[in-house]
Amino acid sequence: MGVVIPLEDKNRNIASVKPLVDLTKTDMGRVNQQILSKAGSDVEMIPEVANHLISSGGKRLRPMLTLASATMFGYEGDGHIKLATSVEFMHTATLLHDDVVDESDLRRGKSTARMIWGNQASVLVGDFLLGQAFKMMVEVGSIDALDVLSSAASIIAEGEVLQLSVAKNMETTEDDYLAVIRAKTAALFSAAAEVGPIIAGAKKAERDALRSYGTNLGLAFQLVDDVLDYGGKAQDLGKNVGDDFREGKITLPVVLSYRRGNDEERAFWRSAIEEGRNDDEALEKALSLIARSNALKDTIARAEHYGAIARDALAPLADTPAKSALLEVIDFCISRVN
Repeated sequence: MGVVIPLEDKNRNIASVKPLVDLTKTDMGRVNQQILSKAGSDVEMIPEVANHLISSGGKRLRPMLTLASATMFGYEGDGHIKLATSVEFMHTATLLHDDVVDESDLRRGKSTARMIWGNQASVLVGDFLLGQAFKMMVEVGSIDALDVLSSAASIIAEGEVLQLSVAKNMETTEDDYLAVIRAKTAALFSAAAEVGPIIAGAKKAERDALRSYGTNLGLAFQLVDDVLDYGGKAQDLGKNVGDDFREGKITLPVVLSYRRGNDEERAFWRSAIEEGRNDDEALEKALSLIARSNALKDTIARAEHYGAIARDALAPLADTPAKSALLEVIDFCISRVN
C-alpha cells in the first residue's frame, strides 16, 4: 500500500548530498575498507549479519559528517577514518537493536537481519560492532573524541529506553517526543560532527559549532523521516509506507493530529496506537486525519526550524568547500519530503 500525500512544490530545486559525497569520496573508500575489515570474524555468523545491513545501500551520512568536519579544519592523519568507521558501526548496531525492539520486518527494502537470523543474533552482532567501534576509538588516542562518542552511545541507549516508556501512549507530548529523538537520532549526528574538529585541534568555539550543527541536523533529519512514513513512497523509504503506524510508534505527526482532533478522532488514535487496531482501513483514516490537522506541514516546519539553527551554527566559520557541503546537507535532508 502506498498512499502519497503531496507535501511540497515538485518544481522546487532539490538540494543534493553529492557535494558531501564528492568531498569525502577518497576517505569514504578507506572507511568502507575499514568497515569490511573490522566486521570480519572467525565466527561465521558475525560478518554475515553485519554485512547484510552494512551493504544494504544506506548513504552513510554520519561517517561522511566526521570526515568532512575533520577536513574542514585541515586535519592530516588517519584518525578520522577510524572515527568515521566507529560512527558507522555505532549506527549499524543501533539499527540492529532497533529492528528487534520494533519487531520490524523490512529495512532499506530488504528483510531485516532479525527476520533471517533471529533476534538473538541481531542483538549480539550489534554488540560486537559496538565493541569494534570502541576499539577503534581507543586506537585514535584522543580522549576527548572517545568521551564524545562514548557519551553518545550512552545517550542513545537512554533514548531507546525513553522511547519504550512512551511507546503506544497517546498522552505523549511534543516535548516528550523531541527528547526521544534528541537522544536516539540527534546524539549520534552531533558526535559524528564534533569528533572531526576535536582531532583536528580546532578551537572550542569551532567544536561547539559543529556539535550544534550535528544536533540540529539530526533533529531535522528524524522529523522528515516521521513525515515520510505518512507521506512518502515505499521505494524511497526503504520500508513500507505506514510502518510506524502499524508498529504503534508515537511520532510527531501522530502527536499533533491527536492533540488537534476532537473526542472521536482522539478515540481513533488511542484504538489504533494503544490497542493495535491498525489495519489498512485504519491507516487510510490516519492519513486523512493527519492531512486535515496539517500535522505533516507543521512537522516539516519544525524540521526547517532545526535546519535553520544548524545553518546558523556554521555561519561564523570560514567559508570552505567542506562548510558548503555541510550546509547543503541541511537542505538535502529537508528536501527528501519532495
